[in-house]
Amino acid sequence: MTARVVLLVTSPRLPAGLLTAQAWDTVRRFPVFAGAESELTTAISVAGGSPVTAPAPEPAEETLLAAAAAHGTAVWLAGPTGDEDLARRLGLRLAREPGLAELELMYGSWDPPGARLLDAVEVMDRLVSPGGDPWKRQQTHDSLARYLLEESYEAYDAIAAGDLPALRDELGDVLLQVVLHARLAQELPEDERWDVDDVAGGLVAKMIRRNPHVFAGVRVDGVEEIIDNWEQIKAAERAESGAAAGVGGTPSPMDGIVLAQPALSLADKVLQRAGRAGVDVPLPEPDAAPDPSTRLGAHLLALVAQARADGLDAEGALRRAALAYVDAVRATTTG
Repeated sequence: MTARVVLLVTSPRLPAGLLTAQAWDTVRRFPVFAGAESELTTAISVAGGSPVTAPAPEPAEETLLAAAAAHGTAVWLAGPTGDEDLARRLGLRLAREPGLAELELMYGSWDPPGARLLDAVEVMDRLVSPGGDPWKRQQTHDSLARYLLEESYEAYDAIAAGDLPALRDELGDVLLQVVLHARLAQELPEDERWDVDDVAGGLVAKMIRRNPHVFAGVRVDGVEEIIDNWEQIKAAERAESGAAAGVGGTPSPMDGIVLAQPALSLADKVLQRAGRAGVDVPLPEPDAAPDPSTRLGAHLLALVAQARADGLDAEGALRRAALAYVDAVRATTTG
């Protein structure tokens, strides 16, 4: 029977000892080696696996090959980075002397979807903690506000350009802002403090609450009804939030609109909310405006209303026209 060396790779983001049945069978039957002690080496030893030992003074691959020859199989418990250098050396050695042993890669556990988000949180914690990055440590939510807008606009630009690799990178920058804001919030006074788990927990609760057709068995007839339910749930949330804050009065469909967004997007959202609420308030008449600025605003609002009626995105249309003009000016001025 040919000897074998098993490189057992596991996810450092899962609890120690959470291994597949095949991996547990292997570490219980054969000698296990590792480059350093860890929670996983302890878990294997405590749970009835072979005692995990560090390699002898000679190169690790020599120790593994000798153990494989003596026991039929030897296991190397790879570290968090996978120990690629050792795998490469073993591969080259066995390529030269294929009769020594077979090299087998075994996955004892895998990263779950979203596992790298844990890395992002860990890295940000290191950057903001004492001894980390002085710039990040001195930031506040107010000082970072403009960066959140800038990164969001850059992600929008990538979408508009159809550049998916750039979009991936820009979304990473947006995520950086989210993780940084959450880490800074951990430094707030105890009664105001929150962290990234609070952010994620609130998001999960909101997604479940606002999608009852998925999570609560509510029957819907098409996307329009889903959107109507979404708006009704949001309105109920705003009313509940206002009551909790001691704010009286009847909730308005205008409540919760982000007033800092670009003017065309703001106008579109206002008109959307009014239409969904069935509010019939006439648009301002441009000719009745008291001054040129107000008249222009009324004209622009009317244009946004017409764009909505035609199924067009006024913000996107103006943006594309402006960018086309940028290209035309650049072509003229650069020859």
